[in-house]
Parts: sequence; C-alpha cells; structure tokens
Amino acid sequence: MERRAGPTRPALIVVDMINTYDHEDAELLVPSVERVVPVIAELIGRARDADVPVIYANDNFGLWRSHHGELVESALARPHADLIEPIRPDDESLFVVKARHSVFFETPLSYLLWSLGVGHVVLTGQVTEQCVLYSALDAHIRHLEVTVPRDAVASIHPHLASAALEMMERNMGARINAAKETEFT
Repeated sequence: MERRAGPTRPALIVVDMINTYDHEDAELLVPSVERVVPVIAELIGRARDADVPVIYANDNFGLWRSHHGELVESALARPHADLIEPIRPDDESLFVVKARHSVFFETPLSYLLWSLGVGHVVLTGQVTEQCVLYSALDAHIRHLEVTVPRDAVASIHPHLASAALEMMERNMGARINAAKETEFT
C-alpha cells in the first residue's frame, strides 16, 4: 500500500495506561507507573501541541461489551484514579482496544497508522518487559521506526525491563532515549 503522507510522520502510542490496577502484579507495577505518569503526560502535551496523533492502545480486561469510555470511567472510579487523570484521553485522542500483549495483534492499528501516514511510533506506557516489548517487535516487523523513551515506560521487574530495552535497541533498531530527547517532527 502507498502511504497518504510522509513515511516518517510520528504518532505517540500510549500502551495500557488506562488501568484499574486491581490485577496480580499491580503492587509491583504501581510505583513504576507513579514515576512515568508525569513524563507520559508531558509527552502527550507535546504531541498534541505538534498536531501528532495520540493513540491509546489499551487492554479491555476481558470486558468484551465495553468501549474506551467505559474503560476510562472504570479506571477513574478506582483507587488509582490519580494515575489516570493526568493522561486521560481527550476528544481528539484515538483509541484502539486490544486483547493481547501487542498493540498490533488483531487490532486495526496497522491500518490506522497507514491511513494517518505514520511511519514512526513513539511507544510509552506499560509494561516495558511485556506489552511494550511485543508492540515494538510488531512495529519493527511492519517496517515502522520505533522510539521508546526509557523514562516513559513502566515495569514490573526492572531487570527484565532493562533487558527488554536493550533487545529493542539491538534487535529491532529502536531508538531508546529520554522523553525530553523525543522529537515529534
């Protein structure tokens, strides 16, 4: 397929950050999420200011009758609403519901990116050693440029997150940097 716009237009992808944190690994994950939420919020603001698409790709937690509004409202009604509010989708945000680890697995994300002329994805969110890693691999095999700001991804196991970031950089050619170094041009 031929792209409709320049092949390196960026998009910011926010992975699984709309979360109720009532799952098995939440206790290990929440401290890391607390550190990255302000960084992700700043990236979202910069992306919006640069007219870069902000796409939330979020697990539906097995709620097959739900839609993104329900997921957001459910997360905001739980004890960790303070982790959702700063990064809450606005009316211009795009939303893709996913059922497995990768943001691409059986979702319309590939088509959405193509239709927007996106050739470069900036992956933020959780969990570095799981969903972010698998999403980076799937982006790589789709010939998309990948950037992962290391301070904008949360982890459950820091040593596995470090290994995942190294794998993304070495094996997938991902740009691993600090959020302040991430450009939306």
